[in-house]
Amino acid sequence: MRQPLRDRPRRQASTNRCVHMPRVKAGEVQLGWRAWGEGDVIVVFIHGNLACKDWIELATPLFPEGVRVIGIDWRGCGESDRPPAAPDFSNYSMRQHALDMLAALDALELSYCHLATHSTGGIIAARMLLMQPQRFGRVFALDPVTPLGMAFNAEQIELFRSMMLSHDVARAVMATAAVTLFTPESMAPGTMPRYREGLGELQPFYERMLEQTFGVAEGIWLGTPFNLNLEKESGELEQQMRHITHPHLVLWGDRDGWIPSTDLKAMAAAMPDCRVVTVPGIGHSMILEMPALYAGYFGAWFGGLRFRP
Repeated sequence: MRQPLRDRPRRQASTNRCVHMPRVKAGEVQLGWRAWGEGDVIVVFIHGNLACKDWIELATPLFPEGVRVIGIDWRGCGESDRPPAAPDFSNYSMRQHALDMLAALDALELSYCHLATHSTGGIIAARMLLMQPQRFGRVFALDPVTPLGMAFNAEQIELFRSMMLSHDVARAVMATAAVTLFTPESMAPGTMPRYREGLGELQPFYERMLEQTFGVAEGIWLGTPFNLNLEKESGELEQQMRHITHPHLVLWGDRDGWIPSTDLKAMAAAMPDCRVVTVPGIGHSMILEMPALYAGYFGAWFGGLRFRP
């Protein structure tokens, strides 16, 4: 039997869009969520920083039959609540995001699922896997922030503050997360990124994703780099990587300027069942830059699986 999903969104017959976007109670917050596809194999999508659940949207029509994808917004992102940030950003920590996601899965009555992650969603997923390992199967991680965390210096933290205050700065920096959508000369420092020719639906979709980025909470803009620094300094998750036994397929675009390939090699060496594939000519966000290619890897990893109660 298919796992129950409360408040399942209705669908228009001729499109892959939901008629309305439901929210789910997760502890003290309400989180936005959305579903694509039908089937007994459930894959939960954990998006990256400054993003939302809809980043996976363009790839979903190409996913295999029998797979249902559930995207959930972090607190502070997308259609989720935006609680004021605590002075130490503790209510926007990676652990808190993981607890939110687990509470949302409880509310949606999802007892078992697989995970697809992007960027900072990777370290959130790592915490979820360690907290409730029996609840999850396979993991498909795109350019993930690894359990090692990330280090941001004072200048980089200040850049996030500038992004929060200026749409132009945010637009310029966000372009570095999807470099292949823009002309190389427009990516030079001090210039405004310009789209390359022939993007088709990718350009308006990226603009829509960028608009939601402008509205994320302060706890996201400043809290995420602050808390990733804490993860790096503590080394807590790094020491536990060997206990993450879930099968992982990790994709890394060789034009990704955010995630060091050395971190991925360290993760693959420490985790018992982790394979890293380098994809040439792609940046940090294959999910936006080449959604059809992303869907191909997704289908190869999750297609043909059977529901496990």
